[in-house]
Amino acid sequence: MPGYEEFSSLTIDRPADGVLRIVLDGPNLNSVGAEAHRHLADIWPVIALDESVRAVVIRGAGERAFSAGGSFDLVEAMIGDYTSRTRVMREARDLVRNIIEVPQPIISAINGPAAGAGLVAALLADISVAGRRAKIVDGHVRLGVAAGDHAAICWPLLTSMAKAKYHLLTNEVLTGEEAERIGMVSLCVDDDQVQDRAMEIAQKLAAGSRAGIQGTKMALNGWYRQAMPIFDASLGLEFYHFGGPDVVEGVGSHREKREPRFS
Repeated sequence: MPGYEEFSSLTIDRPADGVLRIVLDGPNLNSVGAEAHRHLADIWPVIALDESVRAVVIRGAGERAFSAGGSFDLVEAMIGDYTSRTRVMREARDLVRNIIEVPQPIISAINGPAAGAGLVAALLADISVAGRRAKIVDGHVRLGVAAGDHAAICWPLLTSMAKAKYHLLTNEVLTGEEAERIGMVSLCVDDDQVQDRAMEIAQKLAAGSRAGIQGTKMALNGWYRQAMPIFDASLGLEFYHFGGPDVVEGVGSHREKREPRFS
């Protein structure tokens, strides 16, 4: 596909007129490795310049998961190497900022688990469609680092400060139904309807007024832009903690499938 060959870790197609679809396809419930993390951050400016794209759908491969987030190999590389940590921090910053600034509307189709870098795209999408049994969780605190990425910039706006703090501090999983109830996602539908509903919405937006839709998105995303200092602070704390001791125990407990024992 012209212009998208460099993003080889992502599956990209055009399922309908004016609609570009990005599929996260990786091992271990579509986890995001180093290359996919970079591509997921850098693809949005390319889409922004593609006049043939009027709406974007992002989903996980298959029906089991949206994305389990960054792979543990990626996390361990950051723990042990300042250069890797610096690169991934840049990518994490660009992922959030680029999604906010891309003019075309984004629709996320959330089946199963959604966490980490995948969750950034799922919740910063302009319209999010979740299955009833979707599992939305921000796992940063469980990993031993501050909730950076997207959480501080959008969770209090999508829900409330009380709900954001509860779920971010406890890492309690949100089902699709509960996420819709508290305003975390736009819609909750039966699991087997998620992809079709997301495509219906994308096609409707692709057929709508480009000026009206993109202008409305640009204005509403001003709420995110004014919160950028909050985002930068959360990102700085997160990546500072990737050089600390708690994340070593956090990753180890995940590897060993046990509860972490933070000192």
